[in-house]
Amino acid sequence: MIPLIGMPQGAEWLIILAIVVLVFGAAKLPDLARGTGQALRIFKAETKGLRDDDAKPAAPKAELNPADDVAEGEIVDERRENNA
Repeated sequence: MIPLIGMPQGAEWLIILAIVVLVFGAAKLPDLARGTGQALRIFKAETKGLRDDDAKPAAPKAELNPADDVAEGEIVDERRENNA
């Protein structure tokens, strides 16, 4: 089966580049390329992070004591009461 839409070849890339220059202007092209490069780096880093997270087995949760379920503010209040 022959695909109806293929990848652009040779002269087609030149036409696409000319249209991009007309739309964005030559002065904006370096900023456009820089932004695209940064977006690709971020995308690669995030997908690598997702793959790394999937590869690592989940660590079992540690047993917690009932005393560990105390809010930080309550600990500060207990210390104040003990010092008073």
